[in-house]
Amino acid sequence: QVQLVESGGGLVQPGGSLRLSCAASGSIFSINDMAWYRQSPGKQRELVASITSVGTTNYADSVKGRFTISRDNAKKMVYLQMNSLKPEDTAVYYCNADVRRYWYGNSNDYWGQGTQVTVSS
Repeated sequence: QVQLVESGGGLVQPGGSLRLSCAASGSIFSINDMAWYRQSPGKQRELVASITSVGTTNYADSVKGRFTISRDNAKKMVYLQMNSLKPEDTAVYYCNADVRRYWYGNSNDYWGQGTQVTVSS
């Protein structure tokens, strides 16, 4: 049993900031990559940012220089700091983690429930 619980979404004006948090819990041996995705109505779900277990990051071109992904391995948490928000950032944001539950076997992807981010004046 693995759970990802997100928090921090809400309504902000263009140019504002939000910080999303995601906590992993349950039967976890280790966590490999963690990531944030987003999806707007009528659009495909897209990768926003990812971070490896040792802190290597990657970002979608649309958010480079504005968003920062980070993680705390001891707390099993991943964060997304979003600055200079634009209306096109409006979406449901999903936390994703590649989790190994046991010392044996493979890892599997788990998803949070999603949190709404709305950027509007």
